[in-house]
Amino acid sequence: MGLIQIGRREKDGELDVITTTIEKAVNWARKGSLWPMTFGLACCAIEMIAAVSSRYDMDRFGAGVFRASPRQSDLMIVAGTVCRRMAPVIRKIYDQMPEPKYVIAMGSCATSGNIYDSYSVVQGVDRFVPVDIYVPGCPPTPEALFDGVLKLQERIMQKRVFVKQPEQVKKAVKA
Repeated sequence: MGLIQIGRREKDGELDVITTTIEKAVNWARKGSLWPMTFGLACCAIEMIAAVSSRYDMDRFGAGVFRASPRQSDLMIVAGTVCRRMAPVIRKIYDQMPEPKYVIAMGSCATSGNIYDSYSVVQGVDRFVPVDIYVPGCPPTPEALFDGVLKLQERIMQKRVFVKQPEQVKKAVKA
């Protein structure tokens, strides 16, 4: 079942009925207006920058407006090697992002630390922020980043937006 259910058509081409759920409409709007927070740390950042260029045009997926402020973005793309001194900074920026927020770990270094098995390199961004999508490669191509964005958009469409709260939560909020 798609986003919109279309009723029968009249002979003049006008539609009779168009129906959808509010949840699908909200998720559709969220998936089509991702505002990434750039966090390029190494060579993967060059590929992330190339993904926004006119040759690849990341904006056609609704994620082309990169923000410099975490308070205006809902997607963090961590691209590159994360050192231990940078981990608290990434966590602080992640905490400043509004809900709902998503994280893409781009490249082998952000995903698993790659070949840098040393005390100074974090062995995966998922040690300090929850990661939604992992994009493999060293460095991953812009097409691989697009695949990650498309997979994230599929996950966004599956999310529940309006969930009924238990009575205990309602009572705690009122108090």
